Amino acid sequence: MKKIGVLTSGGDSPGMNAAVRAVVRKAIYHGVEVAGVYSGYQGLIEGTIKNLEAGDVGDIIQRGGTKLYSARCEEFRTEAGQLKAIEQMKKEGLEGLVVIGGDGSYRGAMALTKRGFPCVGVPGTIDNDIPGTDYTIGFDTALNTVIEAIDKIRDTATSHERTFIVEVMGRDAGDLALWAGLAGGAETILIPEESYNIDDMIDRLQKGRKRGKRHSIIIVAEGVMGGNELKALIKEKADIETRVSVLGHIQRGGSPTARDRVLGSLFGARAVEVLLEGVGGRAIGMKNHQVVDYDMTEAFTAEHNADMSLYTLSKELAI
Repeated sequence: MKKIGVLTSGGDSPGMNAAVRAVVRKAIYHGVEVAGVYSGYQGLIEGTIKNLEAGDVGDIIQRGGTKLYSARCEEFRTEAGQLKAIEQMKKEGLEGLVVIGGDGSYRGAMALTKRGFPCVGVPGTIDNDIPGTDYTIGFDTALNTVIEAIDKIRDTATSHERTFIVEVMGRDAGDLALWAGLAGGAETILIPEESYNIDDMIDRLQKGRKRGKRHSIIIVAEGVMGGNELKALIKEKADIETRVSVLGHIQRGGSPTARDRVLGSLFGARAVEVLLEGVGGRAIGMKNHQVVDYDMTEAFTAEHNADMSLYTLSKELAI
């Protein structure tokens, strides 16, 4: 290949810029031109594409968000939208594309690959919910953001002897809640992958109080229910007053951790290598601390599974 493109799609995650930087510089190192597609698949359709040089991605590895911007694009779901995108890529002379994002982004990349335009996916999402890889870009940074918030909330929970509910992101996957809950010493963790028993949760709170525990932290993933909904349920069932903190989009922002910068660099570089091998329809990931590539369809056909051993351990340690 003589020229490839790179875009970011879906929700932003810290470390995406590290991946973009790696794609650009790895391609240039191998004598391949590279262009940035701005605003995701919407920019691909509209032709918002710009050639990038090594200096264009300088001073971005430490920045959160994405230099290339991101956007949702319903038009790209249609055949007409995909054909428009391919025409724009042909006009720019692109022969391959690196797509950085989640499973929805991968679906778009697979659609282009099936139309004869090879794409490689790089997992960028704070939810850590892409099958085929142990970790996604952005998860570690978001996790540390949540833990920092939990630590601060625990300070005031201790001071006022209160129970706090912390709502974190995770519509379909509970990795963020699970890891943050265990690392933050939460008494209760609610995740989409595991059913919960409100009476059991209240019993744990009451047992803690009987042995002198005057404060508690409950972590709930948004896919289970909202923090305020859980607050009302606990009040109704046990007349226990709680306070709610909804962390929201603060979890997506911030300078990426060293781990996410390294993951972004490794994944972006490997994506270029796969394209230069003439292969499309592949996704990049990390398995057993090794960078791998695998059939992209696995990312949206296989089921994401949380590490339930962590869930069990969290309950054992929160007695």
